Formats: sequence, C-alpha cells, structure tokens
Amino acid sequence: MPALTRTARMTGLFYLGLAITGLLGYLIVRPQLFAAGDPNATLANLVAHESLARAGVAFELGMVVTQTLTAAWFYRLFRTVDSFASIGIAAFGLVNAIVGLVSAAMLSTAVDIAGDPVGDAAANVQVLYLVSGNLWGVGALFFGLWLIPMGWCVLRSGWMPRALGWILVGGGVGYVLSAFLLYLVPEAQTVAEALTYPASIGEFWMVGYLLVRGVRQQAHDQAPPAVPTPTLIAS
Repeated sequence: MPALTRTARMTGLFYLGLAITGLLGYLIVRPQLFAAGDPNATLANLVAHESLARAGVAFELGMVVTQTLTAAWFYRLFRTVDSFASIGIAAFGLVNAIVGLVSAAMLSTAVDIAGDPVGDAAANVQVLYLVSGNLWGVGALFFGLWLIPMGWCVLRSGWMPRALGWILVGGGVGYVLSAFLLYLVPEAQTVAEALTYPASIGEFWMVGYLLVRGVRQQAHDQAPPAVPTPTLIAS
C-alpha cells in the first residue's frame, strides 16, 4: 500500500475515533446525567450512576486523544499540498482538543463533588455541567474553522471529490456562524443547528472516503519521493 494511502487511512481511522468518542460522550452519556434547570436531579443522577459519569469523562478524554491525532495526521497528509492550510488544520484541531480537555476536567470535578460534597453540591455540579456545555458551544468556532482549510486542501489537491471540498468549506463557515447565532439570538436555536448540518455531512463523507478510498490514484503520482534515510559510512 502506498505511503500516502496509509497516511490517509490512518487519518480516517483517527477521525472515526473522534466521531465515536464525541457521539458517546456528548450525545449519549451527557443527556442521561445532566438535567437542565434541575440541579438536584443532576446531582442525583451523578450519585446513582457514578460509573456512567466516569465513563463520560473517559469518552471526553478519548475525544481529546483522537482529535489531537487526527489534527496531526491531517497535517501529515496535506503538508505537501499547502503548508499554510495544513498547519491551520492542525492548529485549529488542537484548540478543539483543548476545549475537550477543559470540559473533561469540569465533568471530572462534578463527579468528585457528587461523591464528596463541597458547599451546595447540587448548584456546584450544575454550574460545572453548564460551563462544560458552553465550552462546546463556543468551541463551535474552531470546529468550523478547522473544516475550512481542510476543504481548501481537498480542492487544491484534487485527491478527493471537489464536492467534498466545497461542502467542508461551506460547512465550516456555517459552523462558525452557528456559534454566533446561538448566543446572539437564543430563540434561533433551530436555525443554528441547521447551519451545522453541512459540516456533519462533510465530516462523515471525509471519514468514509479516507477509510475506503484513501486518496485518488493521481495523488501517488503527485506525491514527492520519500527522503532516503542517511546512513553512516564506516571510515
């Protein structure tokens, strides 16, 4: 298997891990624990389902690991296409990882307070979950920003369908706009969510393409030759 295809498929594997850990942690575990507007219920859920709460923290940590690796491998994949854009993918992706790391610390602290109450435990736990949720809300800026250079690299390289590149760019812009709309016009939450749909389509398409196809055959002809490893010549 050509080196470029291996890199593409490893990138897709890490990206799939990011999608799975994000789905399990934020969309499945979190709703079972956090009760909006009812701090006592949130605290009771954490006490009754401590193992699930700790699994939620683990999923967020898993998201941090897979996001970091995905960002690094996207840089490795596209660095010969556009070094500036590939650095942008890596940098914006690492900011996403930092958001997840801080959120995981918040959720871990909530679990600790539920087990060993400090002050008004219900209020403290609720605030920690609210801050965690808002971290993901404002973090939508960088979830969108990292898709824009990703789409640009797809368009510039020609290694993947051009439609995928445009969807990633448009989806990235939509994600950024959704973050502003969500906080400026809270009543427009449905519209803000709709703005993120193209990004989701583009990301799942990208994951599938990387895993199944890797890159188009023409990419192997365009890729620069590997730099030979220097050897020491005995005198």
